[in-house]
Amino acid sequence: MTVEPPAEPPVIEDLRTFVPARDLATSQAFYEALGWTTIWTDGGGLALLELGGFRFMLQDHYVQAWAENSMLTIVVPDARWWFERAMQVLADGDFGPARVAEPRVEDWGATVTYVWDPSGVLLHVTQFHAG
Repeated sequence: MTVEPPAEPPVIEDLRTFVPARDLATSQAFYEALGWTTIWTDGGGLALLELGGFRFMLQDHYVQAWAENSMLTIVVPDARWWFERAMQVLADGDFGPARVAEPRVEDWGATVTYVWDPSGVLLHVTQFHAG
């Protein structure tokens, strides 16, 4: 069966990923400390977080293999600033196994600060280099 592509591409208004949380309150507090704002919650198992117009759904559902294999790329102008911010957040709060690695220049043209959230989700805080 052959499906003809539409004359105009489909339109979407938003794309949100679901991010797992072992403990929703702890993960939500971690992201808020980094700078995200909770703009909606159902009061129990789901929260919508936003920073700079970009959003994701934080979900009170945890499967270790899923969490430890989940990654988000967050493109920023200054990966070093985000490293310093994450260090401050980790020093100021109790976020369990959350951690951050020194920014690293990757051979694919970016400096990346790797941040693991309290559930093990890996954030690639990425500063692309011009050129």
